[in-house]
Amino acid sequence: MMRGTNTTRILVGFICILSAFAIDQLTKAVIVEIVMQPPRVIYVTSFLNITLSYNQGISFGLFSDFLRDRLTLVIWMTVALVMVLLVWMIFSHRVVTTAALGLMTGGALGNVFDRAQRGKVTDFIDLHAGSWHWPTFNIADVAIVGGAIILILCSHRSTSSLI
Repeated sequence: MMRGTNTTRILVGFICILSAFAIDQLTKAVIVEIVMQPPRVIYVTSFLNITLSYNQGISFGLFSDFLRDRLTLVIWMTVALVMVLLVWMIFSHRVVTTAALGLMTGGALGNVFDRAQRGKVTDFIDLHAGSWHWPTFNIADVAIVGGAIILILCSHRSTSSLI
């Protein structure tokens, strides 16, 4: 990916932030308010279900018991991480890096918005193979992981020319 002008690059980053956040919040609202009325498991394919769940921990429900009563701590830690990602995004030199960081920032904002609004994160995508299930996740998580994968791939291709 080529270098973009500062304005173009930063615009791309903010479009990625807004897109990831908006799509995440829209899908969560549709799942909670429409699709999961009443709550149930929807079998989509042999490896994908729609299953409503709520996460009070961090990634994949880690530390749920510890963090359940520390909502403010989790929110402030996420806000601090978002600030770091924003600064990195603004000062990055490549459009691809800016876009990846924008996706990660938008996803983090989607999940922190959930925590601030509901005290927990809404998850609904359930991938599985047989009886093995990956922890349920949402579109914000997809944006975060997708952005991280883009950063990793770009750094492995050529650190000096892409990141």
